[in-house]
Amino acid sequence: MPVAADQILRIPLLPVLAIQGIAVRRNAQFLPEPTGPRQGRAGRGPRLRLLITGDSSAAGVGAGTQGQALSGQLVGQLAKRYTVEWRLEAATGHTTQNTIEQLQGLSVQFDVAITALGVNDVTRAVSRQSFEDHQARLLDLLTGPMKARQVIVSAVPQMARFPALPQPLAWFLGQQAARLDHGLQTVAAAYPQVSHLALNLPDDPALAAPDGYHPSPKAYAIWAEQLAQLIR
Repeated sequence: MPVAADQILRIPLLPVLAIQGIAVRRNAQFLPEPTGPRQGRAGRGPRLRLLITGDSSAAGVGAGTQGQALSGQLVGQLAKRYTVEWRLEAATGHTTQNTIEQLQGLSVQFDVAITALGVNDVTRAVSRQSFEDHQARLLDLLTGPMKARQVIVSAVPQMARFPALPQPLAWFLGQQAARLDHGLQTVAAAYPQVSHLALNLPDDPALAAPDGYHPSPKAYAIWAEQLAQLIR
């Protein structure tokens, strides 16, 4: 297998990447996780037990309330057809391994599970092979003890498009994000209950939160609608 261009250029670019990484962390605008309930019941119709899990995007960072975030917007869509019993298990900074550890402490079952992971695996230099191994363990947990009949894994975000990241750091992290997403697709294809959602958002500044790193409520609405279509 040929070596990717970003891997070849990693060593000569290392000083620049290091300086840019430090600057991004130092100048980053911190956005808290939104306020609001993280579990509940809504709607009328057949019962649907829903889990949303993952990192800061699953937790809704970039929105002011959970109602504007992924969980609230998705539940709002699904409540038109189902009695949705939902739960949000997500936290800023979580990698796939962190999410596994969080979910292992739960003794509950779900019909549908949504995952949103990958950015922190990228920034912590998790290899594609390790990422695939962790994702397989997560899917084993969701489809095994948690009994999920449908799992939707959201694509690893296209980090090259994050407004907060300068070049060449954006390109470098974007290459790794794409590599991990290819691994995620490979793992998902091995499970009949699992589908991969490639969230291709248009080039619209309104889709980014003020920090240039997280989705805005408008982006969460598009994401929720695409998830709802897959679930329906």
